[in-house]
Amino acid sequence: MAQATVDSGSDLKILVIDDDPTGSQTVHGCPLLLRWDAETLAAGLAHPSPLLFLLANTRALAPAAAAERVREICRALRPALRQAVAVGRIGGWLVVSRGDSTLRGHFPLEVEVINEELGPFDATLLVPAFLEGGRTTVDGVHRLHGQPVHESPFARDGLFAYGTSYLPDWVAEKSSGRIPAAAVDRIGWRELDVGGAPLRRHLERLEGNACVAVDGASVPQLAALATAVRCVMATGGPADDGPGDGRPRRFLFQSAASLIQALAGLPPQPLAPAALASLRRRRGERPLPGLVLVGSHVPLADRQLERLLEEPGCVGVELAVAKVQRLLEGPEPVRLLASLELAWGQRLADVLAGGHTPVLFTSRGEARCRHAQERRALGLALAGVMARRAAAVAPDLGYLISKGGITTHTLLADGLALEQVELQGQLLPGLSLVLAAPDTDQGPLPVLTFPGNLGDDGTLREAWRWMEAQAGPP
Repeated sequence: MAQATVDSGSDLKILVIDDDPTGSQTVHGCPLLLRWDAETLAAGLAHPSPLLFLLANTRALAPAAAAERVREICRALRPALRQAVAVGRIGGWLVVSRGDSTLRGHFPLEVEVINEELGPFDATLLVPAFLEGGRTTVDGVHRLHGQPVHESPFARDGLFAYGTSYLPDWVAEKSSGRIPAAAVDRIGWRELDVGGAPLRRHLERLEGNACVAVDGASVPQLAALATAVRCVMATGGPADDGPGDGRPRRFLFQSAASLIQALAGLPPQPLAPAALASLRRRRGERPLPGLVLVGSHVPLADRQLERLLEEPGCVGVELAVAKVQRLLEGPEPVRLLASLELAWGQRLADVLAGGHTPVLFTSRGEARCRHAQERRALGLALAGVMARRAAAVAPDLGYLISKGGITTHTLLADGLALEQVELQGQLLPGLSLVLAAPDTDQGPLPVLTFPGNLGDDGTLREAWRWMEAQAGPP
């Protein structure tokens, strides 16, 4: 599919196919779509924001299902984009496959499907830096707070494990050798610091959907990349060094959240944290209570949960993972699970009636599963329980905090049955607050989307304190 030529005066729409609902964590003022029918896409493309997120939730899926989900989205996008360009609603577009900044997910599968459906592209730029979360890439090595990311617990993920932090080697590992490390081009930090015509010449030379690993350790570096990309997409060559060959280049991106802000160039978000927290729903003058969901099971999430439950105002309600697992393996799982859900739902109601914040969490530790399919099925079942319980009490809530990408997507798409949400901004770095407007006469419900891998031990407690009383840091 031909991509519309971008010029300096056009309205470029940045389409972000997000593998979970947390990739909008550096931007604001844009829609996040949970469906991609023609009507929903047309409305999203007509939105004044330069950004449009499509929440694919592919990290929760097996590889074949993830590929099919991305293909479905791309095939829905093709006529919608063609129409939006034809009527002048947008002047051009580019695609970002937003992935995890700790390198978990279906790479290169998803970008290969996008290339097949919306390409061909001259290059796929791999930019995993997420500066707000301490994820940087220097000399091709991706780091988390200075530590090579393959040494972190995230690299031992039960579904997306890997053994190297050097991006060319990581690409080779994740592609099972189909893309050799030697074939991975690189744009290093020195080249980004220089920027300008040399960087644009590098981009202009790319062809044949080359895989390019890009450093990123500062805002100016990512801004330099974004500026160069826009120029080469528009002109086909360095503006101050001749017209190039006259062919505008086409790029696909596999990136974390920081590059998205650099490409969009948004102004500062209009709502400060206190103003975001004040979106909490009220009944008359009385603020309605909150609910916290914790589905993520990475060690950081365990520590954050422990700190939150030290708060006198919070009461834990534990979903017993082992019990759910046994029910799923036995006869009549639906009926028996429904009975368990009623008990958990009553516990939530009791905590809310007592004037406390219920914290609904899955029992800690990673369940033993026989294979990846069983692990995914268990994860989706647990997320479904949490989503249904949250939806049942949502009419009486002032806000929701949802930790974990699969948990959050299931809450929004299935529990609350939403077609889209509107991103307001970040309450804390990397923690996005969205407004979920259910099909009722109630006001929109603020939902704080909290990635499993973000923050320090006290960040979940800090976010809860903001939403409860705008009290700020603990």
